Amino acid sequence: MKRHYLAALLCCCSALYSATSAYAATDLPELGTAALNTLSIEQENVLGDAYMRILRQQLPIITDPVMSEYLTDVGNRLVAHSDNVKTPFEFFLINNNEINAFAFFGGHVGVHTALFLFAGNEGELASVLAHEVAHVTQRHLARSIEAQQKNTPATVAGVLGSILLAMAAPEAGIAALQSTLALGQQAQINYTRMNEQEADRIGMKTLVAAGYDPYAFPSFFGTLAAQTRFAAKPPAILLTHPLPESRITDSRNRAARYPRRPVEDSLMFRLAKARVQVRYSNYSNEYAIDVFSRQLKEVDQRFKAASEYGLALTYFKMGQLDKAQTLIRQLIKLDPYNLFYLDTFADVMLETKQFDTAIKQLEQARKNRPDNAVIEINLANAHLKKGDWETARKLLERQRSLDPENSTVYSLLTTVYGRLKMSAKKHIAQAELLALRANYSNGIDELQRAYRQTDDNPLQLARIDARIKQMRVAQQQLNQLK
Repeated sequence: MKRHYLAALLCCCSALYSATSAYAATDLPELGTAALNTLSIEQENVLGDAYMRILRQQLPIITDPVMSEYLTDVGNRLVAHSDNVKTPFEFFLINNNEINAFAFFGGHVGVHTALFLFAGNEGELASVLAHEVAHVTQRHLARSIEAQQKNTPATVAGVLGSILLAMAAPEAGIAALQSTLALGQQAQINYTRMNEQEADRIGMKTLVAAGYDPYAFPSFFGTLAAQTRFAAKPPAILLTHPLPESRITDSRNRAARYPRRPVEDSLMFRLAKARVQVRYSNYSNEYAIDVFSRQLKEVDQRFKAASEYGLALTYFKMGQLDKAQTLIRQLIKLDPYNLFYLDTFADVMLETKQFDTAIKQLEQARKNRPDNAVIEINLANAHLKKGDWETARKLLERQRSLDPENSTVYSLLTTVYGRLKMSAKKHIAQAELLALRANYSNGIDELQRAYRQTDDNPLQLARIDARIKQMRVAQQQLNQLK
């Protein structure tokens, strides 16, 4: 069993971090998605869930509800127009200034924040996501395992750590793997080249079906190539997705087969980009103000709001609340249901102690979108700040039932339960937060504390006991990956 999981993880890493040799100039035939003997979809989902929990522990994954919702919306638009979708998808954002994106088992697609800074429009961002979605739907990782069934890993120790390192710093990760493993390198390189070409071809088909411009693919590749030409070190994405000239040419040729239909850029993309620039980049406050101020004069007036939003975020970050409030009030008046505006409006109102104003605006938006996580989490936080802990509890427990893996919800619940003196439930929420990061040992400790603090509630005692057993099994399965 250990060797089975190890093989899966090895191929996950080698597929994501392929060599930089040139691609063949011609398109490859359809490789298909025939049933594999190596891994079932269920097994892929188990591996994907375990690996995602490890990544939450090891990498700076962003839990920003607004950015998560935007990225998921773009990703799901592509998934809805993809073939061979056999698993749910999860799109997540990593705070990393290296341009990169990757996919692994169970429909997990990770995107570095730098991609938002680098992409010129939503189509270019979507082209990268479409490529990664194709890796998943074509089961490239599982097919890589099948292609290398005869290869025997040299060692077990260090493999998991090398994979995690490769996610965060590809060059270091590749070096660690090369020193740890004995693989048939040329065969693996050839196979992953084929995977990359297939992901490009199928990804472009998906991109067009979702309503994006097919030329977003070659446009992104061209910009990437231009950046690389003058870079002392290639971007991380080129270590995982090599970009020889033939790949750029192939993407242009494929795009030419579709009708040219330039698609208007998205204001939502511009807002997301502004949010990344202020909150998740190396921009100084002064530089950000200069950038957004210049954009107000130079950028298409349709996207003026994104520059004003960037300024509002920057002023809020600097503590200049009057300026931030003036801008965000203007924006939310124009579009009261915009999640970017709502989130920042709530932040400003809470910081200035205008709790009822924030609650009123969020309640109005909630009537329009009753299940939305961004709105309900902000609303719960507003009630929490106001001191209405019971209302906050109900909102957060509702969101927990809708999304049992939302770490922001569990984090807020621990605070709310603490305020309400609900010690057992506080420990349960802390346990689930730890489990999301694969910290099952400490999670079990929290559950045992909850068990000791639960009186005269046989149903809750039974639930805690069952969850302890589940976490112990999960811990044993995780140990098999090491």
